[in-house]
Order: sequence, then C-alpha cells, then structure tokens
Amino acid sequence: MRGPLIKDIYITPIAIVDPPLLNAAGLHAPYALRTVVELVTDDGISGISEIPGNSSIDEALELSRDLLVGRDVFQLNEIRQVLTNHFGVETAAQRGDAPWDQRKLVHIFSAIEVACLDIIGKVTNRPVVDLLGGKMRDRVPFAAYLFYKYEGAGGKFEFGTDPEATGWAAARQAAALDPAGIVVQAHAMCKEFGFQSIKLKGGVFEPRVEVDSMFALYEAFGTDVPLRVDPNAIWEVETAIKYGKEMQHILEYLEDPVRGQENMAKVRKELNIPFATNMCTTSFEDIPRSIQLGSEDIILSDHHFWGGLRSSMTLSGICDTFGRGLSMHSNSHLGISLAAMVHLGAALPAVPYALDTHYPWQSDEIIVGGRMKFEEGSVEVPDGPGLGVELDREALKALHQNYLDCGLKKRDDEIEMQKKVPGWKFKAVRW
Repeated sequence: MRGPLIKDIYITPIAIVDPPLLNAAGLHAPYALRTVVELVTDDGISGISEIPGNSSIDEALELSRDLLVGRDVFQLNEIRQVLTNHFGVETAAQRGDAPWDQRKLVHIFSAIEVACLDIIGKVTNRPVVDLLGGKMRDRVPFAAYLFYKYEGAGGKFEFGTDPEATGWAAARQAAALDPAGIVVQAHAMCKEFGFQSIKLKGGVFEPRVEVDSMFALYEAFGTDVPLRVDPNAIWEVETAIKYGKEMQHILEYLEDPVRGQENMAKVRKELNIPFATNMCTTSFEDIPRSIQLGSEDIILSDHHFWGGLRSSMTLSGICDTFGRGLSMHSNSHLGISLAAMVHLGAALPAVPYALDTHYPWQSDEIIVGGRMKFEEGSVEVPDGPGLGVELDREALKALHQNYLDCGLKKRDDEIEMQKKVPGWKFKAVRW
C-alpha cells in the first residue's frame, strides 16, 4: 500500500515587515525573509510549511525538487535519507557564530517534513499533534519577547512611524533603548496578548544597562511573572558570573550568557540558577559533551533547526532521560510556523517554560482568517486535520512581491546596523 506521492513542490520566498529590533549581531532589516513551501500530491492534496528565508537555502530547496518528486509523503525516513545523501551530514560547527542558524539540511528537511505531516494529517483526518503522539494540552503558553529597538515600524516606515497606529501597533514602533522603555514595551505587549512570562533579548548594550532593565521589569511585574534574559553569548565568563550572581534571585533562567559549552559549564557552576541554550547545544552531536560538562539545564529547541517536528520529539525524550528541560526558540515568523510550534508544544510531555515567539512583532500574515489569536499568553491548538491552517494565496502573492521589491537575499544584521552606526562590527564576545 502506498500513500500520496509528491507531484510538485512550490517554493515562494517572501518578505514580512519587521521593526528595527536590536540584538548582539546588529539590527533587524525593515523586512524579515521567510520561505513558504507547498507540496502537492498526485491526488491534489496540498501541504504547507514555513522556514527562515535565505537565497542559498531556497536554491537548495529548488535542487531538492527532483530528488523528492514521486516520493511517498508517508516515507519520511526515506525522504530524510535521500536529502542527507545529496547534501551531506552537517556538523554543529557549521552553525557558526551568528545568533541564527544557516545550515541547509535541517532547514530543507524541516520544511519538507512539516508539509508532509500537513498532508498526512489531511489524509488521515487527524491534526499534526496526533501524528506526534497526541495532545497533552489544549493550549500552549508563550512568553512576551522584548527587544531594545530604535523608533520605527519596519517596512515602508523603516525608522519612521505609522501615525494611524494604536494600541500594541503603536507600542511596537516606539523606541526602547533603556530600562524605562523596556518596561513600557512589556506592559503594552502583556496587555495585548496576556503573556504570563517575559524574556528580554540582550547582548545589545553594556551589561549594566541590561541588568538594570531586568530589575526594572522585576519591580514593575513582581514575583509572579517569570523573567529571563538572553545576552546571546556575547559576555565574557567573568562578566556572566558577576551579573549572573546579581540577577539570579529574580530570573527564571539565564539564556546563553557566554559562548561555548565549556564556558557555559564554568559559569553555571558559579550560579544558583538554571541555564538555557539555543547556541551552545544546537544539534544531537552536541548533547554527549553537554551532558558530560553540565553546560545547561534547558535546551531551547526549534523545529526549523533541529530537523523537524519528529526530531524535536526525539530531543524531548533525550532531555527527559538526562534531566534537562525543553522549551522553544523562535525567530521572526508567521502563522504557519506558529501553528507547527503549537502542535509540537501540545504534544510535548511537559511544558515547564513558556515558549518563545516573535509573532507579536510581525504584522503580516499568510494564513486564511488572518493572524492567530493569543488568550492569556497561550495559543489554542488549531482545529482541523494537518496543521489546521490554510494558505492565503493573495497574501502570499503580496508578500512575495515585497521580497522582489526589497532586494534582500539573506539576513545580515551587521549591514543594517552600519546604516545607523557607521563602521559597527559584530563581535562574538563583546563585554
């Protein structure tokens, strides 16, 4: 017995509006790149997925079309092997120093796998969460994700503002360059989406400013709202120990204060606080050394970077075995990725930490019915078979035109930062 066969693969790069958010690598461009992948089977069933955009990954996806057309969508092990044979096995070292992952194979397979699972769900009339083992919760919690930022709404407004914006739409375009600005941003985001946890993307300013921002959040929200901060591995070991000790009584966890598993383990031994990572332990080959050193307590998975949804479930089992927590990393994304994250989050045995999401920072959408809704900081698992979301083809067409018009081919926060601060250079370790 065979399942539906892949008849064609449609690859559509898009550009979505993104505000001028700051991070250790520089500044977000006015548009974030995503790629939408659609598989169509020989009997006309469509499955969709969304991954971070990059022209070299898009080209690799195009090359994969000839490898995958005619394959059974149920045969995901075979599909993975075919792609691995062609592109080769990537190592953790290929992730590089940037705060985001640019490896090809994990992106390609995660895109194909999610689209196949969407099709399989439609064939079997089951949601993707059931294909991952079944629903453990009806709603999946997310955290408010705060950024230092320049004034600007992104897109055509870039460093300007939309005078007609109100509510969170107005707050997301306001500058936030100090502790007071971060607290204002946090109140606006939590009011709009009901988030019960807060994360700050650090690694932007001298550590004193960012530590003061965390204490300002603690004073504003009290002990009932868990706080976390991510310096993006840009601190020295001594810096991380100094400021980690200062903050440890107010943090839920500290994410990637330093670069590398060995340095993470050194700092972790000096602090009485859980450590999380999406930078020092980023692939299965990293895990044995992580366990040996004790470099972190929580792994922040990302199905785009760990090889798909099923691999993330495998990672969950490994974390259970070795006493690690599991949560999720995020990047700028739209509703297809959010739906996949929610299905995965609903299938995990436990979700002790609210998941990351950039979704509030985005204003565009490519799914029918518009943007997904948050209630008390959580998203309900979509109804319907597969991912439970459908592609809005008119929106896809408009966002593809954005891609053609903006001229961006890959993410480069250093170049964007140099537009504001001439000569600025990314440093893997800065303070």
